[in-house]
Amino acid sequence: MEARIDLTKEYGLVLEGGGAKGAYQIGAWKALKEAGVKIKGIAGTSVGALNGALICMGDIETAENLWKNISYSKIMSVDDEVVEKVFQHKKISREELRGMTERLAGGGLDVTPLKELIAQSIDEEKIQNSPIDLYVLTFSVDEFRELDIDIKEAEPELIKDYLLASAYVFPIFKNEKLHGKTYIDGGAINNVPLGSLIQREYKDIIVIRIFGIGREKKVKIPEDTTVYTVAPGVNLGNILDFNPKMSKRNMERGYYDTMRMLYGLAGKIYYIDEQEEECYYLKQLTELSGDIYLYLAEEFKLDTGEKRRLRNLTEIILPVIAEELKLPKDWSYKELYLSMLEAAARLCRIRKYKIYTLKELQDRVKEKLQKLKGQGAAPFMQIVSGDTLL
Repeated sequence: MEARIDLTKEYGLVLEGGGAKGAYQIGAWKALKEAGVKIKGIAGTSVGALNGALICMGDIETAENLWKNISYSKIMSVDDEVVEKVFQHKKISREELRGMTERLAGGGLDVTPLKELIAQSIDEEKIQNSPIDLYVLTFSVDEFRELDIDIKEAEPELIKDYLLASAYVFPIFKNEKLHGKTYIDGGAINNVPLGSLIQREYKDIIVIRIFGIGREKKVKIPEDTTVYTVAPGVNLGNILDFNPKMSKRNMERGYYDTMRMLYGLAGKIYYIDEQEEECYYLKQLTELSGDIYLYLAEEFKLDTGEKRRLRNLTEIILPVIAEELKLPKDWSYKELYLSMLEAAARLCRIRKYKIYTLKELQDRVKEKLQKLKGQGAAPFMQIVSGDTLL
């Protein structure tokens, strides 16, 4: 595959705040690193600031292991089993509820575990010696203003404090003074710190979205600046759901979504490497076996005459299927065919997180569909089958 972005350039990276969703950003970094994308600087808020520090350190295995082994009790003073019950909507006992209430009653949950995690994971010297710049956003309550801190210009002994200050995310977290000052999460003012890189005149920027809770400032993008966006197509979960299973899944999602952006992969559900023209997809949709066409014509109560075949397909059958698949009114044959192929793949429970060539996915789907032969199938599945009536 050939990258769709210029790998000779240096890029700025924007990392949004979003708590437990932050694992997605590490998966994105892995894809960028594998592709050879050069990162010049990072602007991060909250968990984006913490992940930005890990990226500056350059050790992706450490970052991955941190997120793979994350737990609620590594972020806040809670009982893992109790919190897991809450997220799984399971009943908790009165004693467990009382314990949670008591922890909250003291001004919020203690984040000493997060402090310890930062202390164990962050190496100030590596960050300051890194070729990558790091800008961390937080909000100073004492000065009542947003701070955009260039970490390399900060005193080394304050780096971990600033990272924690940016991550004082939630009202349920106990907020303590750091080096005599009070901070709140940068996301309260600016959760997607694109402006931090724009004002520093970065011209090529990649934004990794995780859709956390916070304010997204409007930013005017200069005409000579290009912004690429990587964003999840599915819900990444709760910002407080720090469990390893969800983190592993979100890292995988971040990796493949970034690969989609880097290599222009097609698909909304799957990741498809395809290079075909529009005429190819028209053929896939219209050059069907006689049995399949007759089935469709009868299903839609149309004249089965061969002279009406193409018009029946292009003017009636395909538009109806496109509407059922909720495609935009200006859909193309490529969009329609790939939507049908993906819908069939999902129904066949074909593995999602893998890069397929178009032929690979077609072959996998057709192989699975053959097992439905004689059982009947939706019209779009018959079309994807192409040769054999199901």
